[in-house]
Amino acid sequence: MDINELDTPCAVLDLFRMDRNIKRMQEHMEELGVKFRPHAKTSKCVEVVNAQIAAGARGITVSTVKEAEAFFAAGITDILYAVCISAAKLPRILALRRRGCNVKVIVDSVPAARAVCDFGRRHNERFDVWIEVDTDGHRSGIPPAGGELLEVGRLLHGQGARVGGVLTHAGSSYELHTPEKLAGLAERERAGCVLSATRLREAGIPCEHVSVGSTPTAFAAGSLEGVTEVRAGVYVFFDLVMKNVGVCSVDDIALSVMTTVIGHQKDKGWIMVDAGWMAMSRDRGTAGQTLDYGYGLPCLPDGTPLHGFAVIGANQEHGIISRVATDAKSSTADVDIEAEFPLGCRLRILPNHACATGAQHDVLYAIDANAGVTPWQRFRGW
Repeated sequence: MDINELDTPCAVLDLFRMDRNIKRMQEHMEELGVKFRPHAKTSKCVEVVNAQIAAGARGITVSTVKEAEAFFAAGITDILYAVCISAAKLPRILALRRRGCNVKVIVDSVPAARAVCDFGRRHNERFDVWIEVDTDGHRSGIPPAGGELLEVGRLLHGQGARVGGVLTHAGSSYELHTPEKLAGLAERERAGCVLSATRLREAGIPCEHVSVGSTPTAFAAGSLEGVTEVRAGVYVFFDLVMKNVGVCSVDDIALSVMTTVIGHQKDKGWIMVDAGWMAMSRDRGTAGQTLDYGYGLPCLPDGTPLHGFAVIGANQEHGIISRVATDAKSSTADVDIEAEFPLGCRLRILPNHACATGAQHDVLYAIDANAGVTPWQRFRGW
């Protein structure tokens, strides 16, 4: 398949960049002496995850039960379902475990822990449960120093479940953009999670695994003493949010959306393309950062960024590209948009959030070093 034969809009994956991103993260984890468990929610693709495992990753993280089922069917058995489990999903988790999948679930409250224990006792199953702790106030989790942690631990440490570990996610790292602040948050993440494990162990509750992770803090960590594994996901593709955070460059972004110019509004300076929010997603993650790329950064078909342009608007199937001042490389020179971007020409758009943009597509079109294109299927749904 030739890239020029692809129908647009479509998701395009640069394999050279992806492989380089995988190698960079894996080597960093090995330098820090920890196991790396990549988050598969970014790609939801067997071929991508196989590349991560081939590079040295051990086990995967998922965000839906459907991902767990699909990756287990592909032969991956060590799976952490890193969303607090609801009782309604436990039958599917039980089915996976009965088929030989080492799937782990997480909780962050006494009621959730009790539901897992009750279900486990009824079905004669001892679930592997990890406790989520909150180290940065970003989302869910139990305070590492609070009493609820030990209450949940004692409840799980019995028939129907076992405490497999503790984990945290420093999602507030996406809001930072200096090495000093990222390093500080990485240490806060590490210290809080290690404290949680230490308190459980001192209370007589086994806690084997200490799991931390976000792409920015994974790269910013200087020491991971007491941590057994790191989780990160978006690093495999990177995106404009990560570029603004400072953990990658535009040239590291492996995922883009191929689009076709379908019209012009010359008096407004608009280039109309066939990639709207159905192709790009509505994610505006760069809006609150130092550089706002609208709905994405346009590139030439070969991936060369068009600095000074952005996708400024997105309807369902229409994208609007216009000249903007995005960074120091931007050009303010007048451009004849009809001559430079004629009807039918193709562009590639780098996404704000690779996970959200990827989720709009059933297929990733993987481009190799010889410009050959291979379609890779993605999972969708829950």
